[in-house]
Amino acid sequence: MIKNLLFDLGGVIMDIKRENAVKSLTDIGIKNADELLGIYAQKGPFLLLEEGLISPDKFRNELRAHAGKEITDTDIDNAFCDFLTGIPTHRLNALERLKKEGFNIYMLSNTNPIMWDSRIASEFCKDGFDMNHYFDGTVTSFEAKVCKPDKAIFDFACKKLGITPSETLFLDDSQVNVDAARQLGFHAEVVSPDSEFEDIIHRFINSN
Repeated sequence: MIKNLLFDLGGVIMDIKRENAVKSLTDIGIKNADELLGIYAQKGPFLLLEEGLISPDKFRNELRAHAGKEITDTDIDNAFCDFLTGIPTHRLNALERLKKEGFNIYMLSNTNPIMWDSRIASEFCKDGFDMNHYFDGTVTSFEAKVCKPDKAIFDFACKKLGITPSETLFLDDSQVNVDAARQLGFHAEVVSPDSEFEDIIHRFINSN
């Protein structure tokens, strides 16, 4: 029986457009942004930030050194956050409906404190509430000090959130992450760009 719904953020709840951030970062002087900024996994200082191994200030300084010129914190943060295009209100409403259906709602996201404390937080406030209204708990890679698909982040989530894999449906836009979750005993489904998580959840529940 599925008691818990464990959501990825980008590509599942929040729409993302990697090429927007690549262009914006390139425009401010980050010459190999296309190589460093992945869809599902990052490299270099981007990965270190996502794993919580460097601070936002250290990250910004690394980018300035990489560019070989002075770039303001605001310009760096805005360019980086252009990766995120927003959360459609209908998905916030879907989370509310799923909670009313009796599911525990959680998030497990590879993300970073710059996005988390700015664009992500503001998007969850767009319908008059905040993130705590929609989720019973959240786990981020920078908090866990490890990224999906590493087993350690799923173990961290189970311990922090008090969830059991066999009672949990995990939803992610990456097949690699879904496969990793299944190997650990989670039920898991891929959310493709042309689908909505609410439909996938109801289809899964009705077929099991």
